[in-house]
Amino acid sequence: MKSRSWWLALLLAIAAPLLAATPDMPRFQWQSFTVANGLPNDHVFCVLVDGERIWAGTENGLALYEGGKWKVFGTADGLAHRAVLSLALDKRSGDLWVGTMGGLSHVSAGRIDTYNQLNSGLSNDVVYGVAVQGDYIWTATAAGASRLNTRTGQWSLFNERNTPMYEIWTYGISVGPDKVYYAVWGGGVLEYDIKTERWKDYNDPDGETEIVLFKDQGLIHEITTSVSYIDKVLWVATYFGDSRYDGRNWHNFMAKDSGLPSNFTNQVKALDANRAWFSTDKGLAYYDGTNWAIYRPALDTGKPEMYVRDADGQITNIAVDSAPAHNYVLAVDFQGNDIWVATAKGLSHGIRNK
Repeated sequence: MKSRSWWLALLLAIAAPLLAATPDMPRFQWQSFTVANGLPNDHVFCVLVDGERIWAGTENGLALYEGGKWKVFGTADGLAHRAVLSLALDKRSGDLWVGTMGGLSHVSAGRIDTYNQLNSGLSNDVVYGVAVQGDYIWTATAAGASRLNTRTGQWSLFNERNTPMYEIWTYGISVGPDKVYYAVWGGGVLEYDIKTERWKDYNDPDGETEIVLFKDQGLIHEITTSVSYIDKVLWVATYFGDSRYDGRNWHNFMAKDSGLPSNFTNQVKALDANRAWFSTDKGLAYYDGTNWAIYRPALDTGKPEMYVRDADGQITNIAVDSAPAHNYVLAVDFQGNDIWVATAKGLSHGIRNK
């Protein structure tokens, strides 16, 4: 008995520093919504938190979750198109701006008005991204960028004629107090300086479309899908990895040398200058500036999985009993300490464990 106690004490002594070394990463209890719970479609392109209300853009309409129930808006209600690709909230008025496959819809006081190529200055009806910056509504479309001045009703168009944009397929947008950034599919990143009204572009320095030759020397790839600008730091998602730019230095992330589960990233959403969430085709990833955490159904078994990768590359599996609805993650948004996750097979609510 004495011998057994001695061995137990020895094992605990060995394990203690290993346990202490595991980074303390956010853990969630996941609840998922599908058509069975009231969603109009399981394919959720985007999600937006509006206080206690949750908006979800799906392949078959706009859905609002409020008071434990879903309400659906479609073309019969005035929505420009049933496929909703992007969402933005005007926090001053509470108005919602909805980017669809058939135009831009404005939801205000229960009324839906639509802008398209025929009745406005919208550059293209396929609106991949939308953002609110004061009185301006910025859109990213399949044929360049557009900006609506909501006070005057005037539209401004930005394309290869008046910007450094050599590809006009704009895919994502992020606005800040001083800059506006566009993810341009096949064209890198476009920066607009609000004060000087000048444009600047950032491109992959090696010009190689298949592989990354120069690490941390610039934007990781030209095929950009998402941008997130916060605290004067730019985060960029691509289908070949991700980048962080602080105004002087670039730092690139790839699955082979970081905690990313995949280089194929649909969206990056930053919390601050050092922390960000990555929506990939192989799960949801969180980076705290040093360590990584992955949340997903396991790729082989489909069972709930969470693991942590520390700065030394050490991977620790965390026991969990729930996961996001699917590995293919398209977007996230935050509700206090909770997180909402749009996936190809439903919308998930991650309730943060206290």
